[in-house]
Amino acid sequence: MLDISLQNFESDLITASTQQPVLLDIWAPWCGPCKALGPLLEKLETAYAGRFKLAKLNSDDQPEIAGQLSQMFGVRSIPFCVLFKGGQPVDGFVGALPETEVRAFLDKHVPSAVDVAAASDVDEAGALLAEGDVESAIEKLEAALAINPANDVARGDYLRALLGAGRIEEARRAYEPVANRVLPDARLDAYGHWLAACEAAQRARSPEDIGRAIEADKRDFAARFELAQIHLSVQSFTKAMDELLEILMRDKGWNGELARKTYVAILEVMRKSASSKVEATTKKSTIEIYIKDSLVSDDPVLYAYRRRLSMVLF
Repeated sequence: MLDISLQNFESDLITASTQQPVLLDIWAPWCGPCKALGPLLEKLETAYAGRFKLAKLNSDDQPEIAGQLSQMFGVRSIPFCVLFKGGQPVDGFVGALPETEVRAFLDKHVPSAVDVAAASDVDEAGALLAEGDVESAIEKLEAALAINPANDVARGDYLRALLGAGRIEEARRAYEPVANRVLPDARLDAYGHWLAACEAAQRARSPEDIGRAIEADKRDFAARFELAQIHLSVQSFTKAMDELLEILMRDKGWNGELARKTYVAILEVMRKSASSKVEATTKKSTIEIYIKDSLVSDDPVLYAYRRRLSMVLF
């Protein structure tokens, strides 16, 4: 529980609510209902086990903040509770409500215990990948999906780990539930292209045979795309994009814009892997498992290949 003042309003309330919901209890020492509600809120903060943070604001000591929030919500009495989420006040209630009603209010806005458990598994999986423990990370992500199949973050991390480890059949099973969405997720869609390339590479001709076909006919786009998929399957991303650019320079709309879509998917895969990478040794080979989900804005390779695509298309 935190006491809010003008000094820490920004850091401990606004900024903190971007990480987890914060319930602000506006009270006063002379207010009887406030004395009844306060202990209940403290009890619920403990019971919800980190799913929200409780903050308190004495309206006598901080009339400016209390007045602005009261005016914003059209409220003139206390206790008055405001829930902050994502850096904004999103909802509130007035009065010493019974526990069942306060719980109902909280449950509209705070993550469920199931979501918190799944998020913990995803975080732990990221740490395991950073340590090179791919198998344990995959188990954690699988557990997170079992808890909540709609967790796209966990599914994306799971697909990345499986594809990076060469576990193609498992990746296909993990991807199927989201394969035909009307509004696809860019990250999951990118992994779908990566998965398709891995599957195609298993039945592809040898790179030497494909090279001879391209040498005989520079416009053999099917052969160039086949070679691009082989490169993508082994995470030679720039080599794959080089072949796709050769197609795009000659025919931007080839095969329903498949070359462009695959190129964009590779950029997305690289964007997710730009911040850091670790190597993990398997029985067959050394593979790269990419972790973290932040874009390094000044990554020169990503910048160069985005620019090359723009020059070809526009």
